[in-house]
Amino acid sequence: MMTTTQRILDLAAAAPASHGEDLVLLLGEANELYQQGLRERHREAAVRLDALTPADLRHAAETAGIPGDASQDRDEVILLLALSEWEMTPAAMAYAEMAAAAARQGVCLLPEE
Repeated sequence: MMTTTQRILDLAAAAPASHGEDLVLLLGEANELYQQGLRERHREAAVRLDALTPADLRHAAETAGIPGDASQDRDEVILLLALSEWEMTPAAMAYAEMAAAAARQGVCLLPEE
């Protein structure tokens, strides 16, 4: 069974040779996998960080370089920590580069207005 990371890396490797609609399809699949990976990381972080006190959670966020905001609730801080962790994974970095390269070709997932 192929992991999310493996599939995103495969899609990112195929992207430079793709153009137009083919690139949109690759980018769309990679985006879905990116979102899936983030959801998985968020679930893992929620379990791992559940026992932290609010002060310890805020310290973890500060240590991760996440700026504090008094309006952020516990769930939002955990999501931001999960996002911070996810963005440092090979899969997320490959997706970000893939999306940036596609954008340089004028390809993105946002619908044209």
